[in-house]
Amino acid sequence: MTHDENEGGFISHLAELRKRLIHSFIFLIIFFIGCYFFAEHIYGFLVEPFAEAVKDDGSNRRLIFTALQETFLTYLKVSFFTAFFVTCPYILMQVWKFIAPAALFYFRWAAALTVVSGFILAGLNGYLHDAMTFSIGSGVPKHTAIGIGMWLGLIMAFNVWFVIWPNQKRALGIVDCDPDLKAKSARTAMLFSRTNTLLSLPMLLTMVAAQNLY
Repeated sequence: MTHDENEGGFISHLAELRKRLIHSFIFLIIFFIGCYFFAEHIYGFLVEPFAEAVKDDGSNRRLIFTALQETFLTYLKVSFFTAFFVTCPYILMQVWKFIAPAALFYFRWAAALTVVSGFILAGLNGYLHDAMTFSIGSGVPKHTAIGIGMWLGLIMAFNVWFVIWPNQKRALGIVDCDPDLKAKSARTAMLFSRTNTLLSLPMLLTMVAAQNLY
């Protein structure tokens, strides 16, 4: 990769980060302004438990402002933290959209590396063919268990590369598509991700069993 390509990739990465930050900031400001109009009601809702506790206690304690600007600053803080709480899911979604391509890139290659290293290890130990055929010919229980785990790992790696990743690209907006296909892709990616999670349990069980029971 040339210096210009590296620089272009870095600049596009920064441009993507700037876009996500601007979207998050605009969303936060809009809700902040909206919350400020209801800051007094929000503040009253937040201090209501204290007011009820003091009322039940029978004491004459109450919250007061000790400076002229404290009312304004308190309402600003209440508005900001309320807006941040409300917009937090959207901000986290923007963060995920920024880091997802890189995270999913390493996740895919980690899956591929696991499969390849598993094949190499099985080949070096002389049971690759026996395990992949569930030890039908030799009848070695350990190789049968390892074979089940290897086939489950292959299915999971296939799901990651050819089902989850293509659908996640559409769901995250990395690849442009219409809203219906985007929603369908998000559901497909979610279902196959859950499928992989479920398959990981018997895969681990067979691998552990192969090492400890036989």
